[in-house]
Amino acid sequence: MNHFEEEDFTASKFDVSVWRQLLAFLKPLRKELFLALSIASLLAVSDVGYPLLNRYGIDTIIASGDFTGLPLFIGIYVGYMIGIGLLVFGFIHLAGKVQTHLAYFIREKAFLKLHQLPYSYYDQTPVGWIMARMTSDSRKLSDILAWGLIDLTWGLLMMVGLSIAMLVVNVKLGLIVLTALPLLVFLSFYFRIKILKAYRAIRKQNSKITGSYNEMLGGAKTTKTLVLEEQNFQDFEKLTSSMRRHSVRVAIFSGLYLPSIIFVSSLSTALVFYFGGLDVASGVITIGTLYVFIAYVGQFFDPVMNLANILARFQEAQASAERIISLIDAPIEIEDTDEVKAVYGTLYQPLKENWESLKGQITFEDVTFKYQNGETVLSHFNLDVKKGTSVALVGQTGAGKSTIVNLVCRFYEATSGRILIDGKDIKDRSVSWLHSNLGYVLQDPHLFSGTILENIRYGRLNATDEECMHAATLVDADHFIKTFDKGYLSEVGEGGSLLSVGQKQLISFARALLADPKILILDEATSSVDMETEQSIQKAIDVVMKDRTTFIIAHRLSTITKANRILVLENGKIIEDGTHQILINQNGHYQTLFKNQFKRRQSEALMS
Repeated sequence: MNHFEEEDFTASKFDVSVWRQLLAFLKPLRKELFLALSIASLLAVSDVGYPLLNRYGIDTIIASGDFTGLPLFIGIYVGYMIGIGLLVFGFIHLAGKVQTHLAYFIREKAFLKLHQLPYSYYDQTPVGWIMARMTSDSRKLSDILAWGLIDLTWGLLMMVGLSIAMLVVNVKLGLIVLTALPLLVFLSFYFRIKILKAYRAIRKQNSKITGSYNEMLGGAKTTKTLVLEEQNFQDFEKLTSSMRRHSVRVAIFSGLYLPSIIFVSSLSTALVFYFGGLDVASGVITIGTLYVFIAYVGQFFDPVMNLANILARFQEAQASAERIISLIDAPIEIEDTDEVKAVYGTLYQPLKENWESLKGQITFEDVTFKYQNGETVLSHFNLDVKKGTSVALVGQTGAGKSTIVNLVCRFYEATSGRILIDGKDIKDRSVSWLHSNLGYVLQDPHLFSGTILENIRYGRLNATDEECMHAATLVDADHFIKTFDKGYLSEVGEGGSLLSVGQKQLISFARALLADPKILILDEATSSVDMETEQSIQKAIDVVMKDRTTFIIAHRLSTITKANRILVLENGKIIEDGTHQILINQNGHYQTLFKNQFKRRQSEALMS
């Protein structure tokens, strides 16, 4: 099930195979789970035996008036209660331990898979969908698998034990109590299903309301300029009204459920009192036996309701189970062969001692690339880039610029043809080896929460403070970092929110320089900054590009005039190829683009 199908999930689905796959996560916890189930079994037996112990006290000590055995009975009673207390402690401790470890195992498996999945997965899957799988879904599954299985064992054994005990103590009274069981089961499952469906509708509406909040807050300026306040309020009111109706429905069913169970329980108690009272009066049974059945009636309905609740929770968690499994089982479209893994290792166990150095010569041989939707971006594409060369990619949106870069980085796999690095097929070396030689600077670079120094060090984790600061100095980031009160120890905020776009760019260049990549990708690195900041970034680009094979995706053509080669792309084809001066002299597509941009930027400069 993918994220598009999630809204269509209904409460009627229950796939046993999904749960069988999830139960495999319990294998490392076999010992703890076995002990927890054993304790649950002992606890069920103890709960059944507790009223029988009280019957002994009532019939043997109280009814007879002989209190000589009272101290011994009190001692046994206290020991029994201590034993039950220890069992409850062990039950809660082990169930909690299983739940905690299970959540860890599920999240670990999913997290490892997320690192193995290609860039295309993140291209097609919303971040919110992934976050929900890693947080709420994994927590819900660990809870139901741990507590649900243990509670299910306790509930079933309690029902069986109570049924046997009642029939052994007194068949007639036992059958009177058991006749209420079918009605009780029907009521429990009927109301749980109704409540579950209503809760699903509430969560669905809540997701829509959250999305509406997000759009409203994110588009506040647009809303005001287009005077959409009234329309937005009407749309929002529809969503909240629908959620209110479903919430009222839940309240009604919840309000009817417990009274219905109490009514059946009270009816059974009344019948036991009536027929049991007659038997006590006629001397057929003792008062202690009547007490046992009164206690058993109260105990009997708890596991029934508990079982209905657990089964409903399993049903409710079905969507979470399918979503987690869909993530864990997501196909790894780009994976190294066994032969490559034997030499280069895996993502988490690399054999770096076997990694050769990368020089940077890149060749496209008759490469065709299609996206999953069938759109062909490159068709029989050929390109040869010498090591240490800077190549700028120019063209309209959809011309194939990003596709070329993504194929070089092996974020996507070519549909046909070959891509060679230093004369060797890109598939004959590991993805980890390639990515360790890449440097990527985005239009809006991402910084991690932490200090400036920490973010620069992400380029090479074993770098010293002095090396990080030297890299920042080389790209001219040192001048603004020193203006902060804490300098390199200043916090950048979530995603770098405390810094300007230009400052984030310079830090990302320092990070790239520290990593010392052999292949550098600059993805529109100056398109989001003003002209003054662009000059600082251009200096950083000149420093970082030195002796590296560089691909530059640029909208501002003034930033690529020093590139060794400029490729003008159109519909996946190279229509012009040369240096800036050569292309200007050709009076072609590039010259037209450059002149138009030059005139526009002159106008912007005059206006400012």
